[in-house]
Amino acid sequence: MVLAKPETFMNLSGLSVAALILEFEANPAKDLLVIYDELDLKLGTFKIRERGSPAGHNGARSVTGALENQEWLRLRIGVGPDLPPEAIAAGGGKRLGKDYLLSPMRKADLTVLDEVLDRVATATRRLIEEGPGPAMNEFNRRE
Repeated sequence: MVLAKPETFMNLSGLSVAALILEFEANPAKDLLVIYDELDLKLGTFKIRERGSPAGHNGARSVTGALENQEWLRLRIGVGPDLPPEAIAAGGGKRLGKDYLLSPMRKADLTVLDEVLDRVATATRRLIEEGPGPAMNEFNRRE
């Protein structure tokens, strides 16, 4: 197992991921887990997916482009604000974008993030030990 934190800009993450795949002769569909923040998910939540579109995330778009497919395992950590349903339906979360993501987090939000990162660590161990299916069954449940 290799844990890598790219030093590229987030929008160019695919370059680092592709270099690692090449270096270790890995199969992205079986040997890769990309963990990243997701504005579309509420802070305190996370989702595991085996494949899918980048959904507007430029770093995920870069990885998909570099690998030339969407068949790679991802763990998306929610960092989105807790908005009322009507604001979400009106696209309120997406309008926040980089201004929201680049501003300092409130102490209360950091506490929530700290708690979810503990669960993310457990989910990551489960992914490695048992595979995506069992991990998704355990951690992708609605609360």
